[in-house]
Amino acid sequence: MENSSDRETDESAARSRYNQDMQAERRALREALRSDLPAAHMGLGMTVIALIVVASFSGPRWTLIISGAFTAWFLLALAVIHIGSGRGRDALRRAYIATFGWGNWI
Repeated sequence: MENSSDRETDESAARSRYNQDMQAERRALREALRSDLPAAHMGLGMTVIALIVVASFSGPRWTLIISGAFTAWFLLALAVIHIGSGRGRDALRRAYIATFGWGNWI
């Protein structure tokens, strides 16, 4: 018969292994989703090219709608970062990366 201290030790070891596995999994996910400034520049460039293509085929209406959506996303990201104690140029840089950092996956 197993006593309670052995069971608690086993549960503690299992919990510790679980926490280590979760930390490793989260670290791998953060690395996979990480963006940087050059990726954001690429995303902005692709957005500008896409807006030029949209403007040439459908006129200014859809171009303004899409531009407005990106502007709204940037302002929302800036507000969230500002609330989370980001200040000045760092907040602008982080909002820019949050808006256009998808250029990393092109």
